[in-house]
Amino acid sequence: MKESDNFFERVYKIARLIPYGKVTNYGSIAKYLGAAKSARMVGWAMNNSHNQTQEVPAHRVVNRKGLLTGKHHFDGTNLMQQLLESEGIIIIENQIQELEKVFWDPMKELP
Repeated sequence: MKESDNFFERVYKIARLIPYGKVTNYGSIAKYLGAAKSARMVGWAMNNSHNQTQEVPAHRVVNRKGLLTGKHHFDGTNLMQQLLESEGIIIIENQIQELEKVFWDPMKELP
């Protein structure tokens, strides 16, 4: 097993804890895992999450500005946006509105 595989598993574990109707960002997951400069690697993990046997709610992970930067990794034209909207999140032009109201910070929410 490569070291990145272990990191990806840790990312998936955190992503699975993001509550319905909430989002977090790549950097917040990386920071929680003690790898603050690894936001891009969290993104790579999210891009690969569809290969997991246990579902990973990757649609709940966005960039620090609330942009749906990972949307092209989902099947369908607007699947990421549709999944978020079905959870009550408002999106205009690929950006989550009122991000601070729906933002979930693992540093504050997890032990």
